[in-house]
Amino acid sequence: MFSFLIALAAAVAHPNCKDPQTEIDMNTCATRPFNAADARMTRQYRLLAARMKQMDAEEPGYLAALLESQRAWLKYRETQCRFEGYTTRGGTAESLNADACRKDLTDKRTADLKSLLEAFGR
Repeated sequence: MFSFLIALAAAVAHPNCKDPQTEIDMNTCATRPFNAADARMTRQYRLLAARMKQMDAEEPGYLAALLESQRAWLKYRETQCRFEGYTTRGGTAESLNADACRKDLTDKRTADLKSLLEAFGR
């Protein structure tokens, strides 16, 4: 039993993403592009937050507005993508569709945050 658990953990940690054959591999591999997109968005958010903090020194409210906006956007992303996943509700593809949606929306948000940073002047 213990060796089975070790083998299962190794399979999840190192799935075959070039040709995923199991549902576990498919789900694990589908989250990787989203995780990378989320990391890019987080970096862009931090850059913009630092700029908003600088602007708050002159007139408060920028950082608070950004934080409120980001929280609302995160809620939107999760709700929208759960809903999009329902197009294949109950099937194997439900989580795959939701992850693809999360990645796409996150890429768009990253671009929006970058544009905002440029608009506010680095």
